Amino acid sequence: MEITEVRVFPVTEERLKAYVTITLDNCFVVRDLKVINGNTGLFVAMPAKRRKDGTFKDIAHPLNSETRERMEKVILAEYERELARGTPAAPAAAAGG
Repeated sequence: MEITEVRVFPVTEERLKAYVTITLDNCFVVRDLKVINGNTGLFVAMPAKRRKDGTFKDIAHPLNSETRERMEKVILAEYERELARGTPAAPAAAAGG
């Protein structure tokens, strides 16, 4: 599986830094990944849905740590490139959340 496209949408929230859309193998799109500024630095949160009990359940996620690490590396690198380009951040609601 190859991540063939990463689109980053920076936002102006304290902990939520960006929404991300990825394309896998030029044929499958996953939207609403999030770049989060956590207690130990940036990480990528998978798209999730709020359940009736208030908890969140991932809609899509990697099945092993190797795939998760590879995805996170590619996504965070593109996030850093987007910041370097000076792409203006939008309020979270306008960016997709």
